[in-house]
Amino acid sequence: MKLILFFSVLLYGTFSFAQSNSYFNVGFFTNSQYYVDDEKTGNFNEKNNFRSNNYLNLNYQINRFTAQVQFEGYIPNALLNFSPNFNNTFNIATYSLNYQNEKLNTTLGYFYDQFGSGLIFRAFEDKELGINNAIFGAQFSYQLTSFLKLKVFYGKQRKGFKLSDGTLRGTNTKLSLSNLLHLKNFLFDYEFSYVARYQNVVTTNPLFNKTTNSFANAIYFSKDTFYATAEYVFKNKDALVENETIFDARLFPGNAFLFNTGFSINSLSIDATFRRIENMYSYTDRTQRGNPFNDQLVNYIPSLTKQQDFSLANIYVYQAQPQLSFNPTGKSGEIGFQIDAFYKFKRNTEIGGKYGTQMALNYAIWNGLDAIYNLGNRTYSSQFLSFGTKYYTDFNIEIRKKWSKRVTTINTFMWQFYNKKWLEDSVGEINTFLILSETSYKFSNILSTRLKLEHLQSNNDTKSWAAATFEIYIKNTSIYIADIYNYENNNSIEKFHYYNIGGSYSKNNCRFSLNYGRQRGGLVCIGGVCRLVPRTTGLSFTLNATY
Repeated sequence: MKLILFFSVLLYGTFSFAQSNSYFNVGFFTNSQYYVDDEKTGNFNEKNNFRSNNYLNLNYQINRFTAQVQFEGYIPNALLNFSPNFNNTFNIATYSLNYQNEKLNTTLGYFYDQFGSGLIFRAFEDKELGINNAIFGAQFSYQLTSFLKLKVFYGKQRKGFKLSDGTLRGTNTKLSLSNLLHLKNFLFDYEFSYVARYQNVVTTNPLFNKTTNSFANAIYFSKDTFYATAEYVFKNKDALVENETIFDARLFPGNAFLFNTGFSINSLSIDATFRRIENMYSYTDRTQRGNPFNDQLVNYIPSLTKQQDFSLANIYVYQAQPQLSFNPTGKSGEIGFQIDAFYKFKRNTEIGGKYGTQMALNYAIWNGLDAIYNLGNRTYSSQFLSFGTKYYTDFNIEIRKKWSKRVTTINTFMWQFYNKKWLEDSVGEINTFLILSETSYKFSNILSTRLKLEHLQSNNDTKSWAAATFEIYIKNTSIYIADIYNYENNNSIEKFHYYNIGGSYSKNNCRFSLNYGRQRGGLVCIGGVCRLVPRTTGLSFTLNATY
């Protein structure tokens, strides 16, 4: 069936390509590594030193129809710490047929979507993180009136090259109160979402429901430069899952509350987000809860902290803690907030100088829920707006300044608190202070350089680090050399350099990069979602092309 669909689309696309109302697009992405033995990072003890993740995407559009096919190949294996479900050398991974007009949008096959902020449902793909939790089934949305839109879907979730045992169905309704009441000059919308996960699980508890229902209500408001969003989510009772084992003796509900607001006045902008989450992880297969590959993850709960571009600022990365667990200690979720403030000092002022100066402040704090746990009986009670054990805080001061037509600097000062005991089920509390500096020098329109210097100071854990990166940009080509050094580690074996050298070339819609060096083990995060990577040494290259 897959092959019939693909070749039908391809042949029809070839025949009709010359028509003005058709469009054919090809995209290719490869991420490959060759791992080598290294006396510092360790020998490569897995089979197949060379590993490559490859994706070929074909899209054909004619009139109001769009057909999509994505091939994937993991040759001879996927990169380290990618899901073992990505185990096929080359095969059709996803395919879909979509029809869209002014009111109707419907898809058969694999599709991606999100309800609200994603707290109860988000299906998306991120090749760098190895996430693809597309839904295979049918999706239908219709603009009933100028103020009311309805969306429904049903299907199974992708699990590598197979499908989940459980099924998902959902509906989403968006009501534009602004259009309904003919309100001008501001936006006022309401959104209701419902998602049901069904999995045929045999249990001994007569109160256990094979279907888990989740509901979300969201309100959106904006006027001029002020905006606010509030979302409340409720998930009905479900069994506790720990270490891939379902404990049905106790059933627990889940809930979440998200509030975001901000404004911009002249040179000042402020954005603030508060979030409380309790027992909100959701997977199509319950036993996959907490798996390190995000397989069959139904909802989207990223960490709400400042996303950093500097290497040392990503050593102690916070991950959202929405899970309920009684092993080894009691956890039931998280509560906290993040505030961003931006201010631009005007040109030709004492602080702004000739070109102006931008300052950004960021503060985030995340705690566990204030709750009382009975670890033996696996019961607990929590407070709604009370902060429990502190998990993580960070405070950032960033100053961006253009000194001349050639020189620009970015300087960041960062303070962190990282509770390793609770976040990693380990020991210790870590306090860090970081100085992060970036200087760019533009020689001409085709030649520039960038120097990044970083220092992390800590008296805990692995103690202090230093890092440096130097890059040269020549038209479409960049070349860099970088090093990270844990110079103060108490363990002399761990005191070595994580060096890297490489570069990239871009032209039109094609980009190629090549790198050799050592990879520090830890978390790689994109948009608040993370993947754990091992400590390795080797050659890596990527190619991303669209035609």
